[in-house]
Amino acid sequence: MAPTSFYIQALPLLSGLVFAADYPGIPTDLTTPVQQRIAFKGPNAISVGWNTYEKLAQGCVQYGKSATSLTSQACSTQSLTYGTSRTWANSVTLSGLDAATTYYYKIVSTNSTVNHFMTARTPGDKTSFNVDVVIDLGVYGQDGYTTSRKRDIPYVQPALNHTTIGALARTIDSYDFVLHPGDFAYADDWYLTPKNVLDGKNAYAAILENFFDQLAPVAGRKPYMASPGNHEAACTEIPYTTGLCPEGQKNFTDFMTRFNGLMPTAFPSQSRNATAQASAKKAQGLANPPFWYSFEYGMAHIVMIDTETDFPSAPDGQGGSAGLGAGPFGSTPTQQLQFLDADLASVDRTITPWLIVAGHRPWYSTGDSKNICGPCQTAFEPLFYKYGVDLGVFGHVHNSQRFNPVYNNVADSAGLNNPKAPAYIIAGGAGNIEGLSAVGANYSTNVFAYADEFSYASLKFKDANNLQIDFMRSDTGEVLDSSVLYKQHNVAFVRN
Repeated sequence: MAPTSFYIQALPLLSGLVFAADYPGIPTDLTTPVQQRIAFKGPNAISVGWNTYEKLAQGCVQYGKSATSLTSQACSTQSLTYGTSRTWANSVTLSGLDAATTYYYKIVSTNSTVNHFMTARTPGDKTSFNVDVVIDLGVYGQDGYTTSRKRDIPYVQPALNHTTIGALARTIDSYDFVLHPGDFAYADDWYLTPKNVLDGKNAYAAILENFFDQLAPVAGRKPYMASPGNHEAACTEIPYTTGLCPEGQKNFTDFMTRFNGLMPTAFPSQSRNATAQASAKKAQGLANPPFWYSFEYGMAHIVMIDTETDFPSAPDGQGGSAGLGAGPFGSTPTQQLQFLDADLASVDRTITPWLIVAGHRPWYSTGDSKNICGPCQTAFEPLFYKYGVDLGVFGHVHNSQRFNPVYNNVADSAGLNNPKAPAYIIAGGAGNIEGLSAVGANYSTNVFAYADEFSYASLKFKDANNLQIDFMRSDTGEVLDSSVLYKQHNVAFVRN
């Protein structure tokens, strides 16, 4: 995070000037859907989320298998906001859908259009598929990197054509869904732009609106699976200054409001093993979306975790090292770890051979040791190894990195050829106002690190034994690094 001393010293000089948050324009029809987003809600369900500039008594979505015949409709009365937000977050769940099928949908309003999505592949379906990973992704525009933009969502704004959002939009037919474990918009960095210094709460809201408008062409078309990062914790992430933050924006408020009702709990087990079924049912009861949850897609079981709160010495938690005093969100201090234990224990590799866990803060990284989350490693790594997690996906460090499989800081001698230990990647180079992080000092198991331009990761599930991991340069589409992780997956329930 950039130093704040300049802005603190400048306040007396700026006090006579007028500042205005750079809000998007409000549509004439206040029911116009903006900031659209969808997610896998269950094996045969998709959740549709959007914001409006007025509270909806009932939000509805029409849908069907033809763009010209939206014969079904689902509605919800959920329309949520908080004190300093201009918009209300709405969500509806579409249930009883066929697997791996394209559906068309339209959010009911006088000013909305038809979009489409594909439902999840049935667990056990061995068809190859791709997943894109973006983390630490911020707004573009006057509060980010570019200097001009058109507000013509749902179309991709021209100012985004060199960014990671532009890359996701340009290649939208090449991947099935997106993983984004933490740090959206960077609205809490409003103070880094001088015009925002005297307008913090409005600047925070404006940055969020702009970002999710920019993301809508992607997130409204491909399931966008989210979990929290440190920049969701409060409206100012300067340590020990959360008193400057309006009450409605503390403690992950916007994140919870925006993604409420969209993410799943844990999919029911498709295994014939009674113990696995019981573990999956236990995990469903312990899940707490959008903070921690899991879902399945074809040959992959994917778990999203919260590296910010709800485990011992969690950095953003009560008494945590970041001084943000966030959480807890579980009913007990151990709920998240109990969930992860039960969920990983339920994975039947004969059905979903690939096991992926995604969170925000890494415990392996090049560069400064402050990038390493020691409490995260203590809490999560033993479970990763015990249950044979294949790949850990993280961000927080603003660059792209890949590591050979490693456990307890010791490299697995098998490398990428059927290791016991998890492989790890960092996909934090998507771009935000704080800029990219220098690669810095090497770490012994690191085999790739890149911080020259914006980049993101693409996971290619080729078959039950081969997972290709590519890092892409956002503006050119160049493949910066490519590797293939081979796993035999010949044991139904891994216990190391």
